[in-house]
Amino acid sequence: MKIKAMKLHPNAVIPKYAKDGDAGMDIYAVSDAEIDKHGNMVYHTGLAMEIPDGHVGFLYPRSSISKTPHALRNHVGVIDSGYRGEIIFKFGWVEAEPLNSSAVYRAGDRIGQIIVMPYPRINFVEASKLSVSARGGGGFGSTGQ
Repeated sequence: MKIKAMKLHPNAVIPKYAKDGDAGMDIYAVSDAEIDKHGNMVYHTGLAMEIPDGHVGFLYPRSSISKTPHALRNHVGVIDSGYRGEIIFKFGWVEAEPLNSSAVYRAGDRIGQIIVMPYPRINFVEASKLSVSARGGGGFGSTGQ
């Protein structure tokens, strides 16, 4: 599958796989963090892309984020096929102490990954009854684990 990616910044890097067999393609920052009015660290990628209809791009943080007190603010970003704006990552501070000036990443660093997947078109139909299953309505730890 080919997906159009447009550089909005001269230092933008078109997403690519780091190794054969990787599901996610690396995305790079073109800027150091900007702190927004909510205290989030905002990283620009300088990229816009054209996700094909019937597909979605999921943005994930890199696993190295676990070494920091930060988290991707929306946990998983969703890039819909109709979105043509810049891909931006926002990280928040997840520890009790206040945000300090030590950013997670710098311009030129890999800041996240994108996975593009097809999705089915769903039409929910209102029902008065659902089929019986072994699990039933059990949730939130209902398996005893």
